[in-house]
Amino acid sequence: MTKLNCIIIDDEPLARKGLKEYIAEMDFLSLRGEYENPLKATAALTSGDVHLLLLDIQMPKITGLDFLRSLAQPPLAIITTAYPEYALQGFELNVIDYLLKPFSFDRFLKAVLKAKTHYEGAHRIPTPEVATDAGYFFVKTDNKLVKVAHDEVLFIEALQNYVAVYTTAKKYVSYLTIKSVEEQLPGSRFIKVHKSFIVAADKVETIEGNELRIGPHRIPVSRSIKEEVLHKILQNRLLKR
Repeated sequence: MTKLNCIIIDDEPLARKGLKEYIAEMDFLSLRGEYENPLKATAALTSGDVHLLLLDIQMPKITGLDFLRSLAQPPLAIITTAYPEYALQGFELNVIDYLLKPFSFDRFLKAVLKAKTHYEGAHRIPTPEVATDAGYFFVKTDNKLVKVAHDEVLFIEALQNYVAVYTTAKKYVSYLTIKSVEEQLPGSRFIKVHKSFIVAADKVETIEGNELRIGPHRIPVSRSIKEEVLHKILQNRLLKR
């Protein structure tokens, strides 16, 4: 079983206590230390034995985000903070999740399971039996089967009992559920941004508020997953000063 060694960096004793209690419930987490100051955790992190960092933002001497930026090879990180305004900065640094205090055990569980999945994926040894992405799918529309290449898809919209597949050439309407379509698409290229919309990440032209624009189309983004969607779309491609 995968075992993640983790450390806590938080200047609030009660916050550290709560995290330790949550970690104790997880059989795949092993707490290797707790620190009230990020600088005191440097030695533990340079040992290479830490897989997951539970990191507060507002702390004396250096913020959690600045400390994360200073690490040459940072481990997986989950931000734990009372300040929502730093979420985008956090995801620009590839944090696994952003937990707003006070957060429930269920929310913590979701975050650390995401970290576990990410770690296992990064350390999985590929095998010849793993099938590669075919790069296309077929949809039934107007009593015929139409081949649609992944590269041509702009986005997919749920329409009650049907879905509309918008491509660079035309729109196809088929008797399908959006869930069945999502299961057939590679998650590395397509993102479900709303209960009724899946977008091709590389086709997004602008991001404004809770909307994405692809050509003349405006696609809503669910508020509850906005930061996760931005993280997947940007993928370290945001130019900044």
